[in-house]
Amino acid sequence: MSNSHPNADPAKTTPEFAIEIEGLSKTYGGNGRARAKEALKDVSLTIPRGSFLALLGPNGAGKSTLINILAGLVVKSAGQARIWGFDIEMDMRAARRAIGVVPQELNLDPFFTPREVLELQSGLYGISKSQNRVDQILDSVGLSDQADLYSRRLSGGMRRRLLVAKAMVHSPPVLVLDEPTAGVDIELRHQLWQSLRDMNEAGMTILLTTHYLEEAESLCDQIAIINHGQLIARDSTRNLLNRLDSKQMLVTIAQNLETLPAALQLYQPKLAGERQIVFQYPPSRIHSGEILNAINAANLQVIDVSTRETELEDIFLRLTRETKSAGKKEAAS
Repeated sequence: MSNSHPNADPAKTTPEFAIEIEGLSKTYGGNGRARAKEALKDVSLTIPRGSFLALLGPNGAGKSTLINILAGLVVKSAGQARIWGFDIEMDMRAARRAIGVVPQELNLDPFFTPREVLELQSGLYGISKSQNRVDQILDSVGLSDQADLYSRRLSGGMRRRLLVAKAMVHSPPVLVLDEPTAGVDIELRHQLWQSLRDMNEAGMTILLTTHYLEEAESLCDQIAIINHGQLIARDSTRNLLNRLDSKQMLVTIAQNLETLPAALQLYQPKLAGERQIVFQYPPSRIHSGEILNAINAANLQVIDVSTRETELEDIFLRLTRETKSAGKKEAAS
């Protein structure tokens, strides 16, 4: 249920969930040359207030369609969506005031300065010059020194930060970012990461789409994965990483080996060259110390040990491959 009048102030409400999506579907109509495309298929997702969620998926998975529906740029085919408790259709005005959207495209007027961009955006939301937070926002995204430069003179990373600032002028409790660090160099990417962390720690709910999986793993406490228009995973980042229960250990030894000692066969290792052994094991059941003890028992001298924990990329690839395989089987039947 919607919780107020369309003109309600989102800042005065405190819902449990910042975003609620129930059975959301979108089908783009076909024409004589192309068939109709089902971009979203019965997606349900809740995002708690104050969380930082990454929405992941391959190209064409439905991420941008979902964001554009929340932003009011695409009309849903079925289902419901609420932002800060406001239905995106029944309470359209309040829902749009509750969300700030940072698009993937750098859609800035090259002849406007950052200050002018934010003042204009403030005016569009009915915020007077005496009440706007332009200087504060410019400072928060590190653009105070560039406030009066034409946008065309800003670097790609600075333009990205200006888009974030533009989405913040009306103080929305929810911020949605679509590939915000695409094409941004490493230094500026980390600066933007810190800005987002600061905003989230201050209470803002953030929904992020990204192809940089290390970005999602570093920033986000929640992960949702979408593929072929369907939500295939939703969990905390920690639980999702634990789901694979796999760890790799590379051991370099002093001796050349042609075959592996029988004492190590229990762990099903593989040779990676004459002096390197690779162990892939579930850390919930086998400890690295147990493997090292077995190596010592086999009279092998260890020179170096390196380990690799499960990464989000491993989970992402496994889940998307599983849904792709399931989709092929369903199509064949």
